[in-house]
Amino acid sequence: MSSAHDPEVVAAAAFAGDPDGLQRLWTPHRMAYIDGGPSTPGDAAPVCPFCAAVTADDRDALVVIRGTHAYVILNLYPYNSGHLLVCPNRHVASYPQLTDAERDEIAVLTQQAMRALRGTMGAQGFNIGMNQGEVAGAGIAAHLHQHVVPRWLGDANFFPVVAQTKALPQLLADTRDRLAASWAGAQGGASPEGQDAASPLPAPGGHL
Repeated sequence: MSSAHDPEVVAAAAFAGDPDGLQRLWTPHRMAYIDGGPSTPGDAAPVCPFCAAVTADDRDALVVIRGTHAYVILNLYPYNSGHLLVCPNRHVASYPQLTDAERDEIAVLTQQAMRALRGTMGAQGFNIGMNQGEVAGAGIAAHLHQHVVPRWLGDANFFPVVAQTKALPQLLADTRDRLAASWAGAQGGASPEGQDAASPLPAPGGHL
C-alpha cells in the first residue's frame, strides 16, 4: 500500500548515462572526509574528524564512550561490525607523542572495548593495532587512532575480493547504541577471556 510520502521510482532509462555493467554503492557519508581535505602529520586544522568528534554529540558522531583523555568511536568504514577506534582527544600523530595519561587511558579503553565486544556481540577474536604514518596505511595520519576489530569464524569470504564490498549486518547507529548501552555492564560482569555470554551477531559478511 503506497502513500503520498512514498518516493517515486523512475526508470534509469529516463536519465542520461552510459550503462557499463557495474553497480553503484552510494556512500554520501564519505563527503565529510572529501570536503575536509587531506590530513597530514602536523596539520591541526579543525576539519580533522577525530578532533570534531571531541565536542560533537555522541550519537551523531558515533562515539561509544568517553574518558578523560581519550574516547572510543565507531569506524565509519568498518572492516567488521563493531570496528572501533580508540582516539586521544588531543590532535597528535605519533604514539611517542602521547602523554603517559593519554597512553594509559587508550590502553584501558582498548581493554574495555574488547570486553564490550565480547559481551555484547559475541566477538571470538580481535585484530588490534595502529597504522603510524600514511606510508603505513593510516587513512588519517595526523590524528592517532587505534583499531579494535572484532572477528568471528566465517567473517571472511570472496565478496570483498570480487566486488570490493563488505557486507555488514547492522547499521552503524544501531551498533553504537548497542555498545554504549551495555558498556558499563560488560566491564563489571566480564567473565574469563573468551567466555563472555552473548547473543552474537551473524558473522559479518557471512558465507555468500
